[in-house]
Amino acid sequence: MTFSKIGRIVTALVASAALGLGMTACGGGTIGYMWILGTYYSQITGYKIDDYTGNLTAIEHSPFSSGGSNPQMLVVKPGGRFLYVLNAGTGQVGTPGQPGYVAAKGTGIAEFEIGGGGELTYQQTYFSQGTDPIYLSFDSTGNYLYVLDKYSPNYGNVATPGGTALDYNGDVTAFSVASDTGELTLVANPTILNSNGTPTYYFEVGQSPVMLGRTASCLYTLSPQSVYPYVISSTTGALSVAATGPIVIGTAASGMNLTSINTSNGGSYTFLTDGGLNQIYSEQTSGTCNLTPVSGSNSTNVAANTIPVNSLTSANGKFLYVINQVTTGGVTSTQESSISAFNIINGQLSGLADPKGNPYAVGSGPVCIVEDPSDQYIYTSNGIDSTVTGKIADQNTGYLADLSHGSVFPTSMKPSCLAVSGNI
Repeated sequence: MTFSKIGRIVTALVASAALGLGMTACGGGTIGYMWILGTYYSQITGYKIDDYTGNLTAIEHSPFSSGGSNPQMLVVKPGGRFLYVLNAGTGQVGTPGQPGYVAAKGTGIAEFEIGGGGELTYQQTYFSQGTDPIYLSFDSTGNYLYVLDKYSPNYGNVATPGGTALDYNGDVTAFSVASDTGELTLVANPTILNSNGTPTYYFEVGQSPVMLGRTASCLYTLSPQSVYPYVISSTTGALSVAATGPIVIGTAASGMNLTSINTSNGGSYTFLTDGGLNQIYSEQTSGTCNLTPVSGSNSTNVAANTIPVNSLTSANGKFLYVINQVTTGGVTSTQESSISAFNIINGQLSGLADPKGNPYAVGSGPVCIVEDPSDQYIYTSNGIDSTVTGKIADQNTGYLADLSHGSVFPTSMKPSCLAVSGNI
């Protein structure tokens, strides 16, 4: 049987439309985009996410330069028009405030505009007020961007009327974000003034910060044994110390080493991973930014003898996924990295009883974990074997399964974090 001339024309038009939408014979079109940071060559690798299979295909002209060196973190502004990359820089020597200190080169927050096909166009670079930037987070509205610095501008010996004092705190630099251009503008801190009476542009936080978490009205900085809460001004984006902080979770003597804070899915509950004791802690989040342990919430990780390093709450709030690294003799192993899966019921955690097995294997040395815009798939960036692992996530049971056409995708060398966005 042969097609009529009209039939051939219609078929050609359908095929052309499918190509324009990023569809293939085996796929269901592009449902979103993913960008992954490669620290080795300071690159951003971009992928299209296939709706039908969850497979990843390269965005045109990918990889892109990160706009600096040693990229560690990236975030997409809600709405998907702008992406920001935190470059930690290289070449730092010593500690700020100490003799012989040399600042890193290639630091800053690089802004990119996202094109219709997921392509990135560099705009400009901004700088936080402290030293050694390590984390980025938007507020819930996308109007403010917060940058966590390991060292505040006052780090070290600080002159006081009575002599000198020691200030070993980190800091957060706050920026307002222009909705039309994505440009960043420093947010003033009116509570702390410079010697000339002008406001400073940073907010001191606790010592040894490692990560940020936030709810609609609260920002949290995580330290190895504590959480420091701050209230976000809805009108200016400025931070003020919450009356409830700091919140001590445990002690160094116990071996506790908190590695991540997860306040996703509205922030009713906050989940902390403890890489020292291989535990996950569940905290009730209050309107005053306080954290209260959920009764019976301390959960031993499903994956034994691992180091939990990050976590994700499913979009429906029913499941928690924790990524785990493995060490042997103090060295991160190239095997047995995994995702642990938990039910969440009133803040309490219980391991999923998947008959096919839980935890689930992923690439070596997972760093970050995300859910795709349609809530069908979960991906991890794996820092040792330079891959991305994709999994199908069952929204009813929470079980994970390999993608139908292969779950492992190569990416730029030594990836750190990844971010996703829906269609632009």
